[in-house]
Amino acid sequence: MVPGHGSVPCKIFNLVRNGDLARLVESVHTSNMRTNVNLADDARQFAEVYAHANGITLGEAITDLVRKGGKVVTLPAKTVDFRRSAAGFPTFPHSGRVITTEMVKEALEDFI
Repeated sequence: MVPGHGSVPCKIFNLVRNGDLARLVESVHTSNMRTNVNLADDARQFAEVYAHANGITLGEAITDLVRKGGKVVTLPAKTVDFRRSAAGFPTFPHSGRVITTEMVKEALEDFI
């Protein structure tokens, strides 16, 4: 254990019962675990900025970001139902906005 790094040894005594017999079991662990990891440069930089912005250590920042990432709920991708016109061309479903010929002409004029 490295002093000053939060590695405080903790002894836990448990009474384990096996039928009518009981024995005292001692387990020792540390409150923090030191682990070396290789991070991509962009991920390390992001974690450093996050840590600095929140006034926490890099390890605390990585822990926080991993926990937040584990809570993210991903929604299933919305599939688009393409149909075909009478002439066989694919058409997009209605989205509520219509692009007129005048809008296309204006965009072409602005582009040229």
